[in-house]
Amino acid sequence: MRSYECAVILHPAVSDDGLKASTARYVDIINHAGGEITRVETWGKRRLSFEIMKQPEGHYFFYKFRGAAKLVDDRDLKYVHPPRKDSIGACSAPYGPAHVEVRDASGTVVATAKTEATNHCWVTGLRPDTEYTYRVVVKDAEWAAGERWDWSSTEQALVQMGARYDNRFRTHPDPQTQSPLTFAVIGDFGVGVKTTSTRRRQQQVADALRHAVDREGVRLILTTGDNIYATKKLFGIAVSASGDEDDDWFFTYFQPYRYILNRIPVYPSIGNHDADESEACDDRTQVEDNFYLCERLAGEEAAGRASFRPGLFYRFRYGSDIEFVCIDTSKEAFFTRDRLFVLPKHWEFLETSLTGSADGVRWRLPFAHHPPFSAGPRHRNTKSMARLLPLFQRSGVKAMFSGHEHNFQHSQHEGIDYFVTGGAGRTRPEPPDRFDAAHTSSWSSACHFLLIAIEGDQMAVRAIGEGVTDASALSDIVRYGRDGAEVAAPMLVRKARA
Repeated sequence: MRSYECAVILHPAVSDDGLKASTARYVDIINHAGGEITRVETWGKRRLSFEIMKQPEGHYFFYKFRGAAKLVDDRDLKYVHPPRKDSIGACSAPYGPAHVEVRDASGTVVATAKTEATNHCWVTGLRPDTEYTYRVVVKDAEWAAGERWDWSSTEQALVQMGARYDNRFRTHPDPQTQSPLTFAVIGDFGVGVKTTSTRRRQQQVADALRHAVDREGVRLILTTGDNIYATKKLFGIAVSASGDEDDDWFFTYFQPYRYILNRIPVYPSIGNHDADESEACDDRTQVEDNFYLCERLAGEEAAGRASFRPGLFYRFRYGSDIEFVCIDTSKEAFFTRDRLFVLPKHWEFLETSLTGSADGVRWRLPFAHHPPFSAGPRHRNTKSMARLLPLFQRSGVKAMFSGHEHNFQHSQHEGIDYFVTGGAGRTRPEPPDRFDAAHTSSWSSACHFLLIAIEGDQMAVRAIGEGVTDASALSDIVRYGRDGAEVAAPMLVRKARA
């Protein structure tokens, strides 16, 4: 419990009954938040140092109370001023008239956009493969300027640690141009950063990811699902704080990755914990909202590049010869037998996307939650994924990324490299053991993310752990072979020229 002081100034024309009601309301707000009032002082009507709302005076009240640090719950938003019903996501109410200024390397404003109806806007007229900086202004004040307040798992409170937003981004290359690419993959990360332990390392891995974005030129991030987990379970079923409210996403997504999300795009896939396959609440709508998917993928379904509801399937290109294909491997509900990709419209999308015809794509990279091959310890090969393997073969897939199992695994089967990356939040310390069935080449139980660089006909894959070894290097996790010996060989995937 910490001690707090709060001064409240009311309009000078408020009646005595109004003053009593307002005082009781603020006491109720503090009590509702779990605080303990220690003193309420009525200072009466006093002259203001400067006019507020054209008034020279105001009624002063002074509150002293004790309370614990608390993230504002969705149900508490009615107490903020002005009252709100939501706080984040594409569908949330705006915070006021806003405009965005985009500047090129010379500092010249090259594009602007305005909005009063939404909390986001589109900026057009930018050049491909070009770096820009930007500034957001809301109600004539720069948004999120200066040092930020970040969550400390040690202090259990928001504290200032010297971090500031670096508002810059680089546009994707021209879709007709071949271009090298460095990207990252995170999976099963949404455990939250409210607390930390030897196994829960989401913030530490996120910090390493931020270093990679700064130093390795990461241009985009893929997720392999389970973007958020419930914090409470009943008989093994997740029942609360599962992702159906805005405040659930603060600790699992917006806080750990806040200095990355303002710079590079994130492309999610759906896991069983994002759906009601493993939890009491289906969070697909929240995933769509918080990743701004409806806005980003508008028109893609009509163009044949996406398939939605139920499910999240889409594809996108980076340059002319790299294409990513998101596959929803979840089920519509816990008791549903088939996975969503077998539904006719989704299967048609996959057959079209994973085509064997020449379409200029050199690297076609599927990503999903459930792995075709997994040596455990908890999750084994996903049998239903076998139906997708012929599509991977015919379309020339050379690598596929998935999650679900909370560790790192690299498998090789029939010319395709399969990577399980489910350790961006927490891992299982037990070693996998079904290596033959999973065609395992190497594995690790360390928390990590994947850092992938594509240059021409070669893809280099690194599994990066928390921490930085020196001022410029990232830490590769230790990988092991089937016999338990360390594996030092780099993970290289080569694409034969057509």
